[in-house]
Amino acid sequence: RFYDCTEGEIRINGSALPDYSLQSLRHQIAVVSQKVVLFSGSILDNIAYGAAEPIDRDAVIEAARNAHALEFIDQLPQGIDTQIGDDAGMLSGGQRQRIAIARALFDDAPILVLDEATSALDSESELHIQEALSTLMQGRTTFVIAHRLSTVESADRILVMQDGKIIESGSHKELIAQEGHYAYLYNIQFAES
Repeated sequence: RFYDCTEGEIRINGSALPDYSLQSLRHQIAVVSQKVVLFSGSILDNIAYGAAEPIDRDAVIEAARNAHALEFIDQLPQGIDTQIGDDAGMLSGGQRQRIAIARALFDDAPILVLDEATSALDSESELHIQEALSTLMQGRTTFVIAHRLSTVESADRILVMQDGKIIESGSHKELIAQEGHYAYLYNIQFAES
């Protein structure tokens, strides 16, 4: 947690957030953000980042497969053992994003935060990422922060925020029917594409 609540409270499985140790809380949450952070080391090490030793190689490979990353990883000189630098310059944005998704799959945390996870991708990469995200979100509580509304269309509940306040809430279908701010933004985005 970065901040404590000033009003109300956040609960996970019935327990208030401050009741969790920071380490325990971090094991409950996986994050995939727009800016993927990769470390100097192998792709395997990057996917298994933070895992206890010994690393289950088969589980890492399965996470990469489910993230649609294995198809490009297998083309690299040493496959999953290929070394990448801090900036992972040899990888495209979509490839880095799929490694981040594989990391979240490997973590298997019950809560997932997607922070603009598809905003900087080309259409082809976005298609691969959307498929991987669909796999990742199954059976998890997922918070999706997105300006690209195609990312949230299948959500059970969408909260539309403006100036730090929730101004609309509902499913995609309900929000379109309300013809409010969400519908306005949705129509603008899809008129442009």
